Amino acid sequence: MGLPLVLLHGFGQTARCWGALPGALVRDYEVVRLDAPGHGATGGEGVDLPTTVDLIADAAGPAVYVGYSMGGRMALQLAVDRPDVVRGLVVVGGTPGIEDDAERAARREADHALAQRIRDDGVDAFIRYWLDLPLFAGLPAEARFEDERRRNTAEGLATSLERAGTGSQAPLWDRLAAVDVPVLLVAGQADPRYVDIAFRTSAAIGPGTELSLIADAGHSVHLEHPLQFAGVLRGWLASWS
Repeated sequence: MGLPLVLLHGFGQTARCWGALPGALVRDYEVVRLDAPGHGATGGEGVDLPTTVDLIADAAGPAVYVGYSMGGRMALQLAVDRPDVVRGLVVVGGTPGIEDDAERAARREADHALAQRIRDDGVDAFIRYWLDLPLFAGLPAEARFEDERRRNTAEGLATSLERAGTGSQAPLWDRLAAVDVPVLLVAGQADPRYVDIAFRTSAAIGPGTELSLIADAGHSVHLEHPLQFAGVLRGWLASWS
């Protein structure tokens, strides 16, 4: 059995929203899926990213951390705040944060507005709105996980956005050079914003970083092309672990 793989899901999902990926890995790896604070079975409110990564590190311990979108931001925060537990790092459609102060403030305001909308309109309405965004246009029907997303609470999602959203995240760009574990950055070629972020993240981390762009895929690469993503992940793990 190889290193434990800890899967960190995206905003509005739960630990059960990884589709076929766990099944494709469980034969050779110990696969651990965690609900992020404010999501799923946590049953509570969201917390800020530094607190989140301490909770994750204490729960999962030394492992390869695989994070998607919000989970990718958590994985990057883990790598700089808790390098004692990070043996390898995989970021799918994630960002080290917004560098520009004004842009970050605008995003924070938008995150807070969306959080209040979730409180006012409820989880069902939020799911419909969220999955209709162009960012998720490539999701196949079986990977939308609408019933699973309904396990989340309005307050849990709202506080997660307010406290751990991209607008509230302290940018990590100037800390990435300290990451000294193998890193795999993945983005879909139809998700140009995150392709650019992946290239910039790779340059900021430096040696030990591998970049994989998946053709005909958008933001949710691992759900749009699960077998191809699993193959990329397995090949990367085999190259060093």
